Amino acid sequence: MTKSAEVLSLKQVSKSFPATLRGGQPIQILQQVSLSLIASTSIAITGRSGSGKSTLLQISAGLLGCDSGQVIFENQQISTLDDVKLSMLRCKRMGFIFQSSLLLDDFNALENVQIPAMIAGSSEKQARKRALELLQTVGLADRLYHTSDQLSGGERQRVAIARALVNEPAVIFADEPTGSLDERNAQLVEDLLFNLVSERKVSLMLITHNNAFASRCDIVYHLHDKKLEVDA
Repeated sequence: MTKSAEVLSLKQVSKSFPATLRGGQPIQILQQVSLSLIASTSIAITGRSGSGKSTLLQISAGLLGCDSGQVIFENQQISTLDDVKLSMLRCKRMGFIFQSSLLLDDFNALENVQIPAMIAGSSEKQARKRALELLQTVGLADRLYHTSDQLSGGERQRVAIARALVNEPAVIFADEPTGSLDERNAQLVEDLLFNLVSERKVSLMLITHNNAFASRCDIVYHLHDKKLEVDA
C-alpha cells in the first residue's frame, strides 16, 4: 500500500444518464466528486433517495463507468482493466452487501459463502473451511444447509456478510445493508458488520439513509445536489 495507505480514491468523478424523453438533456447525477478511503477505516455516504448514493458506490467498485474523472483502487486505475481482470479484482479484493442479500436461491448458506472463494482460486476444501468459520462467526452454525427461502431476512444478511468477507477483501461495499430489516435485526446486523470490519481490519464504504448507522463510521459524507460534502 502507498504511504497514505489509500485503498480507494475517486478524483473529480462525474456521471450522467441519458434523458428518459427523446430530445431531453442528460440527467447529471454526480459532478466532480472526490473522496478517499484509507485502509482499515470506514466511510458512510448519506443523502436523500435518488441523490446518487448507489451510483457512487457502483462507480467506486467498477460496476459502473463514469463520464470523467478517475477511480483508483489499490494503486490501479480501474478503467484501464479489461472485464476479466476487473471481475477478478472485485472477486478477490472487494466484498459486497446489498439491501437484498442476493443469495443464490438454489444453494444453501454454506455453498453461497463457499462459491466466491472457489471462483477466486481456493480449493473446495479450503473454501469450505473458510465458509464454515465465517458462518459460525456470524452465528449461523445451525443454518449451514438452509437455502435462502428457509432463512429469515436477518439471517440472509448475515450470510451476505460472511460471503463478503470470505476472500479477505480490502474493502466491503455495503448498500443499505439493513434497509429491509426490522429494528431488532437491523441492530444485530449493524453491530456484526462493524465488529467484523474492525476485527479483520477491512475498509468499509457504507451507503445508508440512517444517520445513526452512518455516524458509526470514521467519516460521514453527504451527497447533495451532485456534490459530496463531509458532514460536520
